[in-house]
Amino acid sequence: MGTNYTEAFSVALIDAAFDKDESVRQEVSQALRELGYHHPRLVLLSCHSYLSKHSKLVQSHRIIILHSMEAIVRETINQLDQSLARMVISLASEEMTRSKEVFPDWQEAASKLLVSLGCRFINEVMEEILQKFQPGVLPHFFVVHTLANLSTANVYGMVPFLTAILGTMLPMLGMAKQDAMKSVFTIALGHFSESILEYLANLDKAPDPTVRKDAFSSEIYASYEILFNVWLQHKEAKLRTSVVDAIGQMTYLMPHDKLEEQLPKLIPGMMSLYRKHPEHFHITQSLCRVLDAAVDIGSRVLETQIDNLLSILHPQVCGPLDYSNHMAVKNHNEVLRCFTVLARAYTDRLITFLLQKLEVHNERIRIGTLTVLKHLINSVSPQLESKKPLILTGVKFTIQDNNNKVKRMVAQVISAMAHHDYLELEGGEVMVEFIIRQCALACEPGTPKPRSYDPDEVTDENLRNMCDNILNLLTTTVKKMENVLWPFLLQFLIPVQYLNALAPICRSLAYLGVKKEQTNSHGFLLDYEERDLPKPQALLTRLLVVSSFPFRGRGRGIPALRFLQVAAPIIHPRLVRVWNEELPVLIQHLEGHSKDSLPQRQWEDKLLLLLSKSLEAVNPGDEMWSSQLSEEMTRHLSSYTSHPQEKGFLYKCTGVVLRQTLPADVVRKQLMDILQTVRHAEPLEREGVAVCIGFCAKTHLNDTLAKLEDFGKSDILKKSPSLFHILKDKSDVDVEKAKSTLILCYGYLTLYAPEELILARIEKDVIKQVLSHFNTKVLGIKVETKDLTIKLSLMKTISLVARAIYANEKNHSFNFNRKGELLMYMQDLIKLETMDVLRTPIRQQALITCSHLLKLDPVLNEADLFELIKTCLDSVFGLPPLGVDKSKDETCVDIKEREILYTETMSALQELLKQILAQDLTPDGLQMVFKHIEGWITSSRDWERERAVSTTSKLLHFYLEKLNVRTMISFHNLGALIGRLVPRCTDPLVNIRQNAVDCVHTLLCIQLRYAGFATDHRDESLIRLKTLHNGLHQSDGKLLFHTCSEIGQVIAKCLPQDQLSILLFMLFEGLADPHTHCSSAASVIINTLIRVRGTSLGDQICEVLEVLHIRLQSISQDQVKASVLQTVSLLASQNLSAVITSLLTYPMPFDKQTAEMWQSLAGETTLVRNSMEFLTDKLNRQLPYDEKRESLLRKNVTRFATLQPLAVTCALYELLSTAESAEAVSILYPHLFSSLLTRVGSSVGVRLPKDPPVSHLSKERRAQSRLPKSLDVCSCSVEALKALTLRGKDEEVLGIMNAEGGWELMKITDSHHQGVAILARLLRHRVTSDLVLTEILLSSLLPCLVDTSTIVRMLSIRGLGNAAVGASHKVHKYSTKLLSAMIAGMDEKDDPEDLITLEAMAGLSKVLAQLEETNVQPILINIALRIRPFFEKDKDEVRAAAFMVFGNLSRFGDGQSKADFVEQIHSSLVSLLLHLNDSSEEVVKACKFTLRSIGPLMGSDNISAMFQKHLLEEAILHYGEFINDLAKHIISDFPEKINFYIMGNVSFFKSTWPEIRGNAVMFTGFLLGNLSQDEVQSVSLEHVCGAIILLLRDAIPSVRIKAAEALSLLHEL
Repeated sequence: MGTNYTEAFSVALIDAAFDKDESVRQEVSQALRELGYHHPRLVLLSCHSYLSKHSKLVQSHRIIILHSMEAIVRETINQLDQSLARMVISLASEEMTRSKEVFPDWQEAASKLLVSLGCRFINEVMEEILQKFQPGVLPHFFVVHTLANLSTANVYGMVPFLTAILGTMLPMLGMAKQDAMKSVFTIALGHFSESILEYLANLDKAPDPTVRKDAFSSEIYASYEILFNVWLQHKEAKLRTSVVDAIGQMTYLMPHDKLEEQLPKLIPGMMSLYRKHPEHFHITQSLCRVLDAAVDIGSRVLETQIDNLLSILHPQVCGPLDYSNHMAVKNHNEVLRCFTVLARAYTDRLITFLLQKLEVHNERIRIGTLTVLKHLINSVSPQLESKKPLILTGVKFTIQDNNNKVKRMVAQVISAMAHHDYLELEGGEVMVEFIIRQCALACEPGTPKPRSYDPDEVTDENLRNMCDNILNLLTTTVKKMENVLWPFLLQFLIPVQYLNALAPICRSLAYLGVKKEQTNSHGFLLDYEERDLPKPQALLTRLLVVSSFPFRGRGRGIPALRFLQVAAPIIHPRLVRVWNEELPVLIQHLEGHSKDSLPQRQWEDKLLLLLSKSLEAVNPGDEMWSSQLSEEMTRHLSSYTSHPQEKGFLYKCTGVVLRQTLPADVVRKQLMDILQTVRHAEPLEREGVAVCIGFCAKTHLNDTLAKLEDFGKSDILKKSPSLFHILKDKSDVDVEKAKSTLILCYGYLTLYAPEELILARIEKDVIKQVLSHFNTKVLGIKVETKDLTIKLSLMKTISLVARAIYANEKNHSFNFNRKGELLMYMQDLIKLETMDVLRTPIRQQALITCSHLLKLDPVLNEADLFELIKTCLDSVFGLPPLGVDKSKDETCVDIKEREILYTETMSALQELLKQILAQDLTPDGLQMVFKHIEGWITSSRDWERERAVSTTSKLLHFYLEKLNVRTMISFHNLGALIGRLVPRCTDPLVNIRQNAVDCVHTLLCIQLRYAGFATDHRDESLIRLKTLHNGLHQSDGKLLFHTCSEIGQVIAKCLPQDQLSILLFMLFEGLADPHTHCSSAASVIINTLIRVRGTSLGDQICEVLEVLHIRLQSISQDQVKASVLQTVSLLASQNLSAVITSLLTYPMPFDKQTAEMWQSLAGETTLVRNSMEFLTDKLNRQLPYDEKRESLLRKNVTRFATLQPLAVTCALYELLSTAESAEAVSILYPHLFSSLLTRVGSSVGVRLPKDPPVSHLSKERRAQSRLPKSLDVCSCSVEALKALTLRGKDEEVLGIMNAEGGWELMKITDSHHQGVAILARLLRHRVTSDLVLTEILLSSLLPCLVDTSTIVRMLSIRGLGNAAVGASHKVHKYSTKLLSAMIAGMDEKDDPEDLITLEAMAGLSKVLAQLEETNVQPILINIALRIRPFFEKDKDEVRAAAFMVFGNLSRFGDGQSKADFVEQIHSSLVSLLLHLNDSSEEVVKACKFTLRSIGPLMGSDNISAMFQKHLLEEAILHYGEFINDLAKHIISDFPEKINFYIMGNVSFFKSTWPEIRGNAVMFTGFLLGNLSQDEVQSVSLEHVCGAIILLLRDAIPSVRIKAAEALSLLHEL
């Protein structure tokens, strides 16, 4: 190999370049190029030499080498010397022309190499090429191809050669017989022409500026004749296309006379090709060049071809254009360029042709024609200057076209015309009007159109948006358009058809007005006589009304207000100051809101206030202007028929104007006109006209009342329906709507009328009229109206009347006598509503009306108030929610509206209840309202509970907010309220939980206020309660109950003593709540309260236990039952004597509930111990039986059990039957055993007491107190003793007693002694000591290591390892034996499956983990040496285990043997790093662990840091980057080890695993690639490089790829 390693690498890579694997070929080629970029001469020479020596090398191999050479030349062209260039040129030429046949891939590669060289060595390349381009001899295909590409790659170098080349080529054209040769000659001629034209266009940069077009004309023309006359007629389409391309370029170089002579044939000839070729781009491009060349020379012949040209070109521009087809788009652009070229010379004829086409009523023709016109207006404006009027006239034909595609194109043409001063001419305003009409297209979608499948469809929205932009651009960017648009645009503000265009129009007008005003233009102030412009009052009316809904019409509000401010001098000079102050504030307000966030009513009020201030500014001295404004507004009403909301606002504006209009006759006339123009069926108009009447009444009360009375008597309200057709005649419905309007007018009249005048007239002139119009009578009989509108109007009016009364400062002595009657009206309306579904706002409005009425005097009596609350609650709480009610087939909009209706109805109910509560803000008043709600709180229906708790929360907040405590009083119903609400803290619905906690918090706050604390008092417990609110969204039951417990603690701390028992007994009711979570919450809070305050219940213990016993009988939920039993336990822990004394009175045998209550005492060790001690003390103190003679005649005494000891025995049995009592039993066992054994002995032959005392028991308990005959006194005692033995874990005694029937013997009087004897015998035997097994275990396992069975030996090894863990404190004593056993196990020969080896390594890791350094140090290196061979074992598990052991050894590597162990690390490092990219994930993890472990011992902070950072167990490792970075640190920190590591890697080149071979060669490449020249000297390069090269022939593709990649790194060797 010698010392020139780059050459050797190059040869190796060249040799390997034609690998059978594609990915290997790519990597080898890239490696070769990488070497070539650094050493171009060496690599190119190697390639040259290789290709020269291997003449029979397969083509594909040669192609790869040539491509690599071309890439190297392209990158390093400036580094190549001439001699090398000549060699490569010669080689490339030889490769290109060696075969006379055409092999495109091979010869193309050689051609590209020549072209790349020609970019610098053009003379040398041409010298070589021209030798093979001899006159009279048809050259090789790729010789011509190369010349063609050279001409465009190096223009300035090639053009000087082209005269000679063309001269030589011209005779060859006739010799070319094959299509391929004809094609390459054609392409070459096109390239030559392009190159010559570029050269001539840049003569200032050219090396020879004397070159002229004439030097090439004759050869080009001669070539043209052959191409056009002969080759263009060929049947091969590709050849014709290349000929057309070439001719297009060649025409620029042809002599002028020859071109003029050829045009009559050339143009038709080219146009005829359209029929033969589906792809038109090349033809059109060349045709455009021909036309351009012809126009440049001023051709006269071309004029004769115009008609033919237009007939061919125009259809192409009219055809559908597929924008996804790149060639079609390019052809379209070339066609337009043809029109541009023709327009330069034949403007008249072209415009005439286009305008004629515009008259054709065909979509495609019009769009295509308009496209051409737009293009010409923009591209040849000077030539069209005289044609502007004609073009304007022609475009007018198209503006009436209803096709949106045509409209879009017309708009684009108008935009182009505006930029070129067309619209200043006569007819320009028509074009502007067209744009405005498109801007006014409907904003909101109407009837949905059928789905269109036209990809080019233009919707109204598309067209409107485009015209908006056009108008804006014309206004702001085209200066001359200012005088066209101002004041012309004002004409479009008033007509209804342009309503949707107001936003862009106002924007433009505001912009233009500001500019006119700034420049003091005389055209700013308007002459209304000169032009047909809207009057000032009309402008104000329109702009004010459209601003009322500012986000409609694409946000028209802000532009309208801005223009209003600009137009102030035009509308009235006195408005300038007011509007300059007010309008910017309104605009800023709008800018801070969106459509959804703007409060509509407040916004309208702001506009009405602006109008009022404007009138105040104008009126003094100009009252006529205001009168004209009211008339103008009245006239405008009819124009808003389709816009009821805007019309409603216009009514309000009219009312404001009338309010400030003085002439009474004008007001009366306007009022009657307004009332007769309103559409009564439209709710917004009814509301608007009513407000208008109200505003007017402010200053004209009598006139307004008179006009309303007149209207009530008018014909529209006189139709009297018959009894049987009351709801059938449509006109009758109109009558009801008209009545609704009239009723509503009275409401607003009352609200806005002067306070000093209206009170006296309310009942006489308002309520009387309202009710007379509401009540329909037929034949003197009152008929219930079913019209929703009139009902709503009535309620709204009564609300307005009530508001007017209580807002009136003079009402303190006013009694509204019809209050009760009107409240009954409201309740009747509520009751008539169905309970199945909420569809109308009747309930909501009725509730609101009731709220207003309640504020008035006189106060309702208790019975009426009760009925009102019940009616309202039943009507709202009982409604099914959305989704549950019976409504079907609703749209999303309907559902949304009904959601709002539900919410507003609930709010109305809550406001009503607040109003009721406000009239009696005391605990009794609160209770009066709450008693109606509490039944709903525990409803089984979610929505009813939710509404009830939510309403309660709001009421309590209101109560607290309004509470004003002047004297300390008792909140006597606090416990009852909390007891009802607190179980809902764990309701299934989250919002109920949160509202319930809010209720509790508010109640406790109220209690603090009643207790005398200030409003700003901060109670820490209540603050804590508020924070618990956030935890209630959890669905986890444990978390919820923990929260409940904390709530209970707060209640226990804050609750007054007198409320504790009330709360507890209310919570006991909550234990039966149908929702298990709520009953559990009740039990949790009960326990919390008892835990904190249970000691104060001493005199109520019996009552509490009695209630709990009853509740246990009905509770089915285990969790609730457990919690109730815990209550008993808590009571006992605080009141032990009272609880046990009470429980002992319960009937025997204990029923299930009593037994559970006793067992609950065993839940806590201290409690059960105290209970057992208490009971055994009772047992030991009292006589077990009474002796009685059955008769005086008999001497025999009968023993009757005393009741208390019997009950105690039964109680002890229940306690001992629970597993929780075990700990207490272990402490009290002797005491209990002796007591129960004594009890057993004293129970033998004892009978039940005859008549237990019952006087102190309740009637029910007396009936249960009779003892059943089945109860046996002795059996009770034996069972208790048996339970004690079981609980004392005396299993041997229990087992034998059961087996021998000892317990049963003890129960029978005659055999009792036998059972006791068995028990006594058993009590003598106990196991009293444990065995120490460590020595025996080890001495038993070690001999098994030589057993003949592999399984036995393996298990022995495992046992020894486990013994090290189990007896870790004794491991050091046996360390030598254990380590020897493990090492021997690793060397096991008879272990084909490596089972013993794996166990030995696992055991060795366990042993090492327990040993100290002194135990391991003597054999540390021995273990390291013994473990290394296993690094390369075939089995993954063995390799992983071996690496883990080596990692564990590192714990001992920092002692006396550190130097030797570090040497072992260096010896093993290569293996570790290579297996870091092992195919086994287990091995990779083991290597990561070991490298992290040994890193600190290596003496390199950088390497150790890399190991710790990148080798985390679960982290993804980028192996190549990691090894590259590591190689740099190894070279830096261990220079003396470099050769050692490299040779270590080389040894793995023969590994059986492809991954390891690949890793090793890459590691070697990174090490060598990062070495400096001095460091390289220490490496045996020849051996290493030879080994790497050999891997290029590895059987595995991935290894060959890595070898090539490694070689690419060695370019510096």
